[in-house]
Amino acid sequence: MSQEISNNKSYFVIFALSIAIVLMASMMYANPLKTSDQTEEHTIYMSGSAERSVVPDTASLSIGVVVQLPTAKEASEENAILMSAVISELKALGLQDKEIKTSYVSVSPVYNYETGRTIEAYYASNEVQVTTKTLENLSDIIDRSTTVGANQIGGISFSVSDEKQKELRDELLQEAVADASSKASKLAEELNVKIIGVKTSSISESGGPQPFYAEMAMADQKVAMPIQPGETTVSLSVQVTYIVE
Repeated sequence: MSQEISNNKSYFVIFALSIAIVLMASMMYANPLKTSDQTEEHTIYMSGSAERSVVPDTASLSIGVVVQLPTAKEASEENAILMSAVISELKALGLQDKEIKTSYVSVSPVYNYETGRTIEAYYASNEVQVTTKTLENLSDIIDRSTTVGANQIGGISFSVSDEKQKELRDELLQEAVADASSKASKLAEELNVKIIGVKTSSISESGGPQPFYAEMAMADQKVAMPIQPGETTVSLSVQVTYIVE
């Protein structure tokens, strides 16, 4: 009899513990849900932008010398003489070393495939990239370079320098933020919600180079090549996530 009573007590203890464990698990599961509901944020995403048309203050162009002579040595030496003359002429115009950068050097054979792929000459090529803010000198840079031996003039590209873009940045940022805020306020009004804060924000800027393509100036050209930088667009946009209720 006592054994039966003992077994019954053990059963009730186990049963009670099982109920307690179930209740604890239920409470642990319910609490996170309650917390999640309380901290959940409702948001709307909006972008804003602003832009300015400005005259570029920087120009970049490539100036090259290509020669073909019977031997690699002759082609290299002749190319070096001509490119040295071009660089000297550029510096005579006031360009500094930091504005003249060698971008390509090559010596390669010229094959005659009609005679069984034999080498009949060598090409020597040398190219410098010129970047300058003295835009009024562009015509002289081209004309005088070709006069002393340059025979490859690449396309000119115009851009707005980092310094000039920074001058506009604060003004553009203010306008872009106002644009995003205005559009977000209108959307919130339509959705019958209220903006109470900002969750995230980011900025994107652009003001890339503007290409300008021109034919190569000839050495005997009597009139300077007219070059106009025109205008380019500097823009800034913001992306904002607003908290609403």
